[in-house]
This record gives sequence, structure tokens and C-alpha cells, in this order.
Amino acid sequence: MKVILKADVKGSGKAGQLVNVSDGYARNFLLPKGLAMEANAQAMNDFKNKEQAAKHRQEMEIKAAKEAAAALAGKTVKISAKAGQGGKLFGSVTSKEVAEALGKQLGVEIDKRKIAMDGDIKAFGTYEAQVRLYTGITADIYVLVGE
Repeated sequence: MKVILKADVKGSGKAGQLVNVSDGYARNFLLPKGLAMEANAQAMNDFKNKEQAAKHRQEMEIKAAKEAAAALAGKTVKISAKAGQGGKLFGSVTSKEVAEALGKQLGVEIDKRKIAMDGDIKAFGTYEAQVRLYTGITADIYVLVGE
């Protein structure tokens, strides 16, 4: 019997999958516990529509990530900080400050967890950072720290 799983079932599949299970397993376990629904014509139509919607949403996210990567690639973000003698900063510049500067200067809102730097910045200068926008889509930016 073909069923569409509503929840993850060990040994059968993950939620949202169309699986073929024995009739007894479906009637006596999956359906009464609400773990699955029978794959009739209406359920199959809903299943296909949800798959297409998810695929479309993913394509739109990839497109937006590529556009953001093109807008960010090779750009320089300027951050001002206070420092003591020798150019050593009071505190450090973190990915949070870089994300805020990206939003203000370039108009691209990025989550601080998506910015990869080699540690915190503790001195004046230009540093390279990588912005991970989507799986496999990244953009390299430069962070200029000055007074």
C-alpha cells in the first residue's frame, strides 16, 4: 500500500515521503497512530503541489543568493574603531559589526553567522572575509578597519 508519511518513521522514511509499505503495517500501525495517510488521488495531488512549491521556493532562494553574491563580491566595507598606540584596537571587530556595516553601507542584510573570518579583528588594516549565502554560494568581501 502506498502512503504519504506525516512524520519520520524509523525503517520506512522521513516526513513528506511517498513510500510503499505492507497493507497490514499501514492499516494497523501507521494510519491509526496518525503517522501516515493513504495515498489516494487527492493526497497525491496535494503531495505533488507541496513538492513543486518547495522546489520553487528553493530556486527563488538560490536566485536571491546569487544576486546577493554578485552585489557583494569584491566589495570593501569600512568600519571605524578606536585604538591605542601601535594601532591595536580597544576590543575587537566581530562578524556582528561586519554584518551591521554590510546592511548600512551596501544595503544587503546578512546574518552574522554567515560571515566567516579568521578570528576577530584586533588591529587596523584590511582583512578578507567570506559570506556564505547558500550552500555552495559564497562571496569574498574585504573589511577595512580604520579610525
